[in-house]
Amino acid sequence: MEEGEPHEPHDSPDTGDAADGERHGRLTSLAHRAERLAESKAMAVPTATTKRFFEIDGLDLGGLLAVELFTTVIPLILIGFGWFSHFSSDLSFGDVLIRQLDLSGEKAEQVRSAFGSGASLKSVWTVFGLASFLVWGIPMASVVAKVFARAWRRERFTFLVEVLRGTGWFFLFLATQTAAVVISRLGGRGLPWKPLFNLLGLVPSFVLWSLTPGILIRNGWVGRRYLLLAGLAGVVLDAVLIRLLIRYLLPALLGGWTGFGPIGVAMALFTCCTVFAALWVVTACLGAVLWERNAPEAVVVDAQDGPNRGAAAQVPSSPLR
Repeated sequence: MEEGEPHEPHDSPDTGDAADGERHGRLTSLAHRAERLAESKAMAVPTATTKRFFEIDGLDLGGLLAVELFTTVIPLILIGFGWFSHFSSDLSFGDVLIRQLDLSGEKAEQVRSAFGSGASLKSVWTVFGLASFLVWGIPMASVVAKVFARAWRRERFTFLVEVLRGTGWFFLFLATQTAAVVISRLGGRGLPWKPLFNLLGLVPSFVLWSLTPGILIRNGWVGRRYLLLAGLAGVVLDAVLIRLLIRYLLPALLGGWTGFGPIGVAMALFTCCTVFAALWVVTACLGAVLWERNAPEAVVVDAQDGPNRGAAAQVPSSPLR
């Protein structure tokens, strides 16, 4: 090469080896994800869901979520009852539970003594009072995001993004629960229309759990048409099964805590929250399993590989499929 002639740019051997190594590692990771997906599809849905539940430490996550439900959702339910009753001094949330659960005798007295009237909640109906409870929705949403990220095998968002998305999800949760209550109240006014309103009452839960993956997890909107399966899982577990548990489990728990007064009611409610939280974790796992089985394999593998989207097309189908 003559002096002064420009040098042609070229990659050093070390740079090329590093790029090849990175590409090989990425493809190996994607191949592993494809094999893991095939193994999951080879199992029955209940088996795959149960395996996913214990794989993500579902019991521990359920315990964390139970605390959030007990300290966030129940106070907001009581405040909401106070608002719906116009903070009446003649109505108590305890009376609502007694009527809904057909309680009588010591159980009824135990529940009645645990709750004040709607008027006692009026002092909380302020901007500061509501904010003090709503702010607890942020850590609750963070736990739910953690549950879904593990169940759907996704990387979590950065802290700030997760807080913003979690806040949006929490208000969606409140909106859907309010809609379910309104539909229930409308359905109770006319017996001929009650079955129809019972079905309509499942719609808010379907909307919540269909949108939850898209809001809380990375790459949550890919394969979006199959997110409806997650909504169906939420309807079965969160709406139907939890309603049955409230109807039959809570009275049984109250019977075991009859002699403990208001503390017994609190313990019964916390136990119910623990069961409900576990069902939320199962809902996340079941929704993930159903989505993975129905969405195209390349879409599933690519979505679960957060930083390397677009590489799944280079991975051949797993021989286990």
